[in-house]
Amino acid sequence: MDRVERTEATMQELFHQPAVTTEGTDPEFMRILQRFIFGDVCHTGSLDNRMRELVTVTVLATLNTLPQLKAHTQAALNVGCTPIEIREAIYQCAPFIGFPKTLNAIGAMNEAFQAAGIELPLPEQGTVSEENRNERGLQLQAPLYGTEIKDRYTWLPGDFAEFVPRMLTELCFGDYMSRDGLDGKTRELLTVVLLAALGGAEVQVRSHVEGALKAGNSKEELVCALVHAGCYMGIPRLFNALNACKELLTRE
Repeated sequence: MDRVERTEATMQELFHQPAVTTEGTDPEFMRILQRFIFGDVCHTGSLDNRMRELVTVTVLATLNTLPQLKAHTQAALNVGCTPIEIREAIYQCAPFIGFPKTLNAIGAMNEAFQAAGIELPLPEQGTVSEENRNERGLQLQAPLYGTEIKDRYTWLPGDFAEFVPRMLTELCFGDYMSRDGLDGKTRELLTVVLLAALGGAEVQVRSHVEGALKAGNSKEELVCALVHAGCYMGIPRLFNALNACKELLTRE
């Protein structure tokens, strides 16, 4: 297939509609957009469209581009993502983008679910209690990241030297990374693209690329996910992320 044929096939798979030719107010722009994303990028690299849509949903939630998030929530369902997988991808954005933007993303996601006839609320996926969220968080954090944050922030005044590392452990790893619905490898991959989409978080991108490799992602999968995310977050943030983790991705 040529690029135009690939675009048409991917548009049908994701959105169950044809690619733009002359329709709408800006058909020229839409042809460029669709042929680049769905004709070129979606056909480069190892990730299937199911994983690509989880990447896309994560990036759109991070950017808070809600109309596009609604459309890609439906696309994710169309290519076989479960509602719980989509929800988990969005839920785990909260520690990184904040609760207000995450609530906006959840609202857009739920509108798409309701339009698709999906009953809400979805089944709960939490696995920790108030008593063990710290312990469980440490179990997930330590193999990937050790005690880096605890060691780095000993200089904080008063109770914060202890509270800030504990907050990270309990919220990011205890409350979110421990949840069912997505495996640890996928969660780490989505965290990398989330941080890249934020912009200005290159230190964290590098750290989480290292964690994602330890969690079982290949270098090619990480690059594929970042390049796919670049369609939505823009090329400068893609290049910043790639440059931040070059050492890790070229290491033998």
